[in-house]
Amino acid sequence: MKTLENQTLLYDEDCPLCNLYTSGFVKSGMLDKNGRKSYCQLSVDEQIFVDLNRAPNEIALIDNKNKTVIYGIDSLIKVISFSFPIIEKIAMIKPIHFILTKLYSFVSYNRKVIIPGNVNEENKLQCTPDFNYKYRFIFIGFALTLTSFVLSGYSNLIPNLPKSNISREIILAFGQIVFQSLFLLKFNKKTIINYAGNVMTVSLMGSLILVPILILNQFINLPVILVLGWFGITVFIMFAEHLRRVKVLKLPFYLCFTWILYRIIALLFILNL
Repeated sequence: MKTLENQTLLYDEDCPLCNLYTSGFVKSGMLDKNGRKSYCQLSVDEQIFVDLNRAPNEIALIDNKNKTVIYGIDSLIKVISFSFPIIEKIAMIKPIHFILTKLYSFVSYNRKVIIPGNVNEENKLQCTPDFNYKYRFIFIGFALTLTSFVLSGYSNLIPNLPKSNISREIILAFGQIVFQSLFLLKFNKKTIINYAGNVMTVSLMGSLILVPILILNQFINLPVILVLGWFGITVFIMFAEHLRRVKVLKLPFYLCFTWILYRIIALLFILNL
């Protein structure tokens, strides 16, 4: 790998995803050993030329010699294309660059619900992205749709359950958001929508765990006990992750019990169709 020297990426230290890929740039040799720095550790001098409002939303790449900064997808393109020049030629084609910019914003504005981490409240500078309703609702819709497709297929592998369809699963997934939100009415709408995003991330994670069984079943007629066992393990993992997120978000613990309660109500509803 060719090393891009004298350049520093500012990352969100409270974001596991940001930690992962920026450290990957350094370990792979794309950036030198000083090639990444926590946004919270910006010096007073750096705060003069770094846009403190833009950097939490779009990762900033500082040119330490010229004291200039580029942001967002352009900073990532510069890092990667230094080792793979063809990447820049492709990524800078207008339609492709437009799509990459939108995908970057989709992930960046939702990174706190995709993989939330504990926030160090002692830091004076917080790298928290702006709350963007558009991208949050798009994420919730994306997760809800994909989850519904997977659950529809998986439900049909379980005997004695009424045949599933996409519409039913969408209604059940959306119903969970509404049901859980009823127990958060004393909180502001941003907290409720943020929690809804986390709930759908947990559901999306669970659906992705189920996908290998769906694929395998296309080639082998899997025994019911394996299908049920895999589903049980998936629900346990989802519950554990939901519990972790409730703690990170500092929300009431009873949300874990209402989460289970809704699942039971949904199952009874399905069985009585």
